[in-house]
Order: sequence, then C-alpha cells, then structure tokens
Amino acid sequence: MAQLNEEELKGMMKKYEEALNKEFSGQKSGNPEEDTPIKSSDYLEFKHENMPRHMNYYEKACNFCERILKVKPSKKAQAELDESIPIAHLEVTPTGVQSFAVLGPLLFMIIGFLVSMPLPMLLGGKPQLFFMLCFFVVGMILMMTLTKLPSYFANQWRLKASNQMVLCIFYVVTYMRHTSNLENAIRFAADHLSPPLSFDLKKVLWDAETEKYATVKESMDNYLQTWRKWNLEFVESFHLIESSLYESSESRRLSLLDKSLSVILEETYEKMLHYAHNLKSPIEMLHMLGIILPILGLVILPLLVSFIGSVRWYHIAFLYNILLPLGVAILGKQILSSRPTGYGDSDVSKYNPALAKFKNVNFTLFSKEYSVHPLWIATGIAFVLLFIGLLPIIFYNLNCNTDFVITQDWMPQTIHSDTPECDGLTDATAKFHFLFYRPAKNPEYNGDILGPYGLGASILSVFFVLGIGIWVGVYYYLRSKNLIAIRNQTKELENEFASGLFQLGNRLGDGIPAEIAFEKVAEVMKDTKTGKFFEIISKNISNLGMSVEEAIFNPKVGALASYPSNVIESSMKVLVESSRKGPTIAAQSLMNISRYIKEIHRVNERLRDLMSDIISSMKSQISFLTPAIAGIVIGITSMVTEIINKLGFAAEGIAGGSDVSQVSGGTLLQTMFGDGVPTYYFQIVVGIYVVQITYILTVLANGVENGSDTLQERYTLGKNMLRSPVLYGIISIVIMLIFNLIAAQILGSGVMG
Repeated sequence: MAQLNEEELKGMMKKYEEALNKEFSGQKSGNPEEDTPIKSSDYLEFKHENMPRHMNYYEKACNFCERILKVKPSKKAQAELDESIPIAHLEVTPTGVQSFAVLGPLLFMIIGFLVSMPLPMLLGGKPQLFFMLCFFVVGMILMMTLTKLPSYFANQWRLKASNQMVLCIFYVVTYMRHTSNLENAIRFAADHLSPPLSFDLKKVLWDAETEKYATVKESMDNYLQTWRKWNLEFVESFHLIESSLYESSESRRLSLLDKSLSVILEETYEKMLHYAHNLKSPIEMLHMLGIILPILGLVILPLLVSFIGSVRWYHIAFLYNILLPLGVAILGKQILSSRPTGYGDSDVSKYNPALAKFKNVNFTLFSKEYSVHPLWIATGIAFVLLFIGLLPIIFYNLNCNTDFVITQDWMPQTIHSDTPECDGLTDATAKFHFLFYRPAKNPEYNGDILGPYGLGASILSVFFVLGIGIWVGVYYYLRSKNLIAIRNQTKELENEFASGLFQLGNRLGDGIPAEIAFEKVAEVMKDTKTGKFFEIISKNISNLGMSVEEAIFNPKVGALASYPSNVIESSMKVLVESSRKGPTIAAQSLMNISRYIKEIHRVNERLRDLMSDIISSMKSQISFLTPAIAGIVIGITSMVTEIINKLGFAAEGIAGGSDVSQVSGGTLLQTMFGDGVPTYYFQIVVGIYVVQITYILTVLANGVENGSDTLQERYTLGKNMLRSPVLYGIISIVIMLIFNLIAAQILGSGVMG
C-alpha cells in the first residue's frame, strides 16, 4: 500500500508539473475551462463596481483602435504611459493609447469635414471654410491631449487616493496599537476607506493571497514604490509601521507607530505650505487669461465686428465657448496636478447604500410619498427658461412680417409688412424694436435677413443663459443638499468626538463596564452631538437589550445609522475588538484614538488657514466679479449695437438724397457701419462663457481647498451655478435698459431728430 501511495503521489506531481509547464509556456490544453485564467469573481466584481464607467469605454476604444492600426508611441511617451497605466488600473497598452490618440481625432475631423457644408446653412449662412478649420483645430488639440489621457486618469486616481492617506495611516496605526498584525491592519483600513485607496489596499491583499508576492509586506512594499515619486511621507510612514513589527520592546513598538502618524501629518503640512506660496502666480495667470483679457476683448469686439462685416456670432462662439474654456480648463488641471497629496475630504455617500435615498427629492402629495430625481426637476425648469430665451427666433419663424416697437411718444405699437417675403421690418423713428430683423448691408450676404437686433430680443436672450446655468445649479444643489447636511452634522460630531472618546476611555480605565460608561458620558456631554451619539447607544442597550456591538452597528437603529462616519465607525470597531482583551486595553486604545483625531484636526485647520487667502479670492471672482463685469460689458455692447444701427439708418437717409456728394458720403457711411453681431447672439455667447468659467473655477477652487471631494464639489457647484448666472442676468438686463435709454435719448435728439 505504501508503494502504491508513492506511485500515486508521483503521478499527481507529474500531472501538475505538466500543467504548470503548459501555463508558463503558453500552450493550450484545448479545454476552455482549463485554459481560462484563475481569477477571483469577488475581486473582478469589486473592480467593475468601483472603476468609473468612462474608463471602461476608454479601454474599449483603445483596444479597438489597436486592432485596426497599431501606432507605437515615442520612447519618452512610452515611459510615461508605462508609469501611468498601472496607477490608473487601465487594461490597455501604450500602443493602444497612441492608436486611439491618432485614429479618434482623424475620425472626428473626417466627420467634421462632411458636416461643414450643411452646418452653416442650418445657422442661416452659406457654406464656408470656417467650420472645416474649427474641426481641424479641435482635432489637432484632441490628438495632443488624448496621448496624455492616461496621465490625467493617473493624476485623478492619485488625487482621490491621496485624500485618504492620512486616514489610512490613522486606521492602520489604530489597529496595530492593540494587535500587531500588518495583514489585518491593512484589511481594517481597506474596509473603512473609500475607493480608490481601498481598492489599492485590497489589491495589495489580493496579490499576496494569489502568491504573486510571498508576503503582505512584500506586496505592500511593491505598491509603495508607485507613491515614492508623489508622496514620500506616505511611504516613510508605512515603513515605520512595518518596522514596528520587528521591535521586541512594546514601548518602542508604540513609539514607532506614533511616529508614523506624526511624519505624514507634519510633512503634508510642509508640502501644502510650499504649495500655497507657489500658487499665487498660477492663479493670477488663470485670472488674467480666463477672465480679465477675454472680457476686455469683449469691450472692443462689437466695434471690431461692426467694421468687419463678415464676422458672424458662431465665429465668436468658437473662440469664447470652445477654445478659451478649453485653455482655462487645461491650465486649471495643471494647477491641481501639482497639489500635494495626503490632505482632503472624501465623498463617502457614494459608497454608503443607506444614504442613497437622500440623493433624490422626497415630498408628500395627497398623503402619498414621492421621490423624484433632481435631473427631472432641473430639466423642467431649464426647458421653460430656454423656451423663453428662444421666443424671438420662434416668433420670427411663425410670423416674420410682424414686429413690436416703442415709438417716439413712448407708445407701444405693432408694425406689419405686406410683402410676402420675410425681408425684415425697419422703423427708423422707433425708440426700441422688440425683434428687429433686417436685410444684411454687407454684399457678401446677398440680402440675407439678419437679427434679431431688438432690445426685447436681447433681454429675452438672458433667459437662455439662465436656463443653462440654473439647469446645472438646480441638479447639483438638489442632489447634494441633503447629503451635505448629513455630512456637516457628522463633521461636527467628529470635531467633538475626541473629547468624548477621552472621557469614555477614562471611565473604562476606572473599571466601569462599557454598557454603563456610555450612559455616564452621555449625561456629562448632554446637548452635544457626541452626547446624543452615546445616548442612542445607551438607550439601545437599556431599552432594547442589545449588546454594545449591536447598539452601535445595527443597520436600522444603531447609533451609526444616524451619524454615518468612517472615523467614528472605525473608532467603535476598535473599542469592540480591544474590549475583548480587557477594559485596560480598550481604555488605552480610545485615549490614543482621541489624541490622533485631535492631531489630524489641528493639522487640517492649519492647512485651511494657509489656503484661505487664495480660496477667498477665487470665490469672489466666481460669485461677483466675473458675472458683474460680463453683465456690464453686455450692456455696453447692446448700446454700441443700437448706436451703430441708428447710424446705419442715418447713412441710408443720406444715401437716399439727391445730391451726388451726399450719395457718395452716405454709401461710405453705410459701408463703414456694417451689420455687426446682434446683441441677442452676442449675449448668449458671453453668458455661456460666464457659465463655463464659473463651473471651471468652482471645480478648481474646490480641488485646491478640499482635494477630490465630489460631494463638496457638487454642493458648491449647485450654489455657484445658481448665484452667478442669476447675478449676471440681472446686471445684464438692468445695464441694457439703462444704456439703451441713454442711447435712445441721444440719438433721438441728435441723429434722428
């Protein structure tokens, strides 16, 4: 029997040796089940749920383009892509990235050239090379930027992951103070952190479990190498934690753990200090290039357009709504990419199923509860405003031979044309026109109808901009206001929680059971968030007969259900686990957590104080300066356009005289005062630019202050996108009315008198 067992053992060894040889040599067995690589379904499912959807689309596009045409990147680009692709967890090759960066823009330019002929006709013009040039310029920009897209994804991943690094060290140190086990400490941190850092830590454990690396420490060291260039303090802190595993002295071990948290806190503060000092110049450049110079250009643009009759509104739109916002966005991303890692807040609501219901708008109607997605509410409001903004165009297309004017006697009047064609309506004696479509003066347009030039149309165009801005603002505000209120309450609790944990630790150190200690601390800290938190735990224990663990973590009535916080949850888990080793260990653990939370809070406040001047300057630009200056410019533009139109009428009157010299002078004046761009379209272009700049600066300000904090970004966007466009609209309407009244009085008594 022993000989038989030995033969069976040799047979099994030979079988697995052949299987391993096939695996490493790339041979296929022919059996699909055997040829399928062994992967964890849990890990793949986790990756599928937490990887952004746009990355999956990008991966498919790169792999598809690589199969069609393989374009190899340069050696320098290859090195950058080899570094960025693993960090962003992209399943692509550098060749696939370069192939997509070439084929994608080429396809875009080809489609652009095909639609460039009919597009101007839809916009009321004639086929021209301008749109071909637009598609070519945008295609070349895409070709340059798509190559850098993996680097952008990697930077975004680093920014999001770095927000959680201080908490990561906090969780690992907190766990290892009472249990010196690196694998369990990393798993504890991964369970309480949000993606993407939790994703990275679980990947570290996965690589050790699948024996890609012999130990968890070796797997972790390999992961830390990816951060050596970007966040050396995180690497140093983790090495101190690993060193504590080899210390025989308990005091020395605890000292190294404390030192690891101090290292990442102090070095993060120093890096943010240098970042704050170096940020002034880039922010000033962004302010000049994105706000001051474009708006100063808007002041002289109406005059320039009037003397260059071939300029249309979509030429200005290409510059102000595509090229300038794209340049400002790229410059803003460069500023954010240099932001030090390791500090910021995270949006835990995305990964907390209990908070999903707060993302909708809930209300009661006829004794029934309804839950409406904010997108539907925002779309409904935007549709009404956009419809009002498009009324001048809609009304003209329905009945182009009718207009409304205010006469010299300030009386409203309706004028009609008996001609069957829509050749425009003009009344030189009117103070204001509502629509005012008229034939083009420039011979290149062959008498095309241009407009609307009227004051009423210009005022209604403001509603188009309000529709876009309010659509974005209402959506983000309604989607985030409930969540931000919950998080603010939780933040308030976290700020108080350190002192509460210290008192709870003292009670446990006196030998009082945890069940009674919660009640005692709740009485002492009455009328505070921490007191209410401990009171919920105490009532669950006394009234519902729950254990301490269930009173805290019960998904329905537990204390954490009212205060969702990873910091508080991890502190309570440490309490539950350490209490199994005795009240003394539990008391020491809570006191150390209390000290750590105070240190983190102190450094965070110092960092916010560093950034306060820059952030306040950016917020003032967003909330007041940009919309106010743009609104004043629109008012000036409206007045200039009105004056040019009136002078054009005067030139036509001179040209209609009998004297030859008058006719020659009138024709010259007509040529000088061209068609210009209607204020209706000009205001829409500028208003959309204000909305775009407000959006870009809000994202930038939030990124500088809070890092990659999606929840705070959405809430701030909601407020700013409601405030800035509305302020811009009010100022534009008021200034247009005032300046046009002044122009009407001057021209009425002078040119037209």
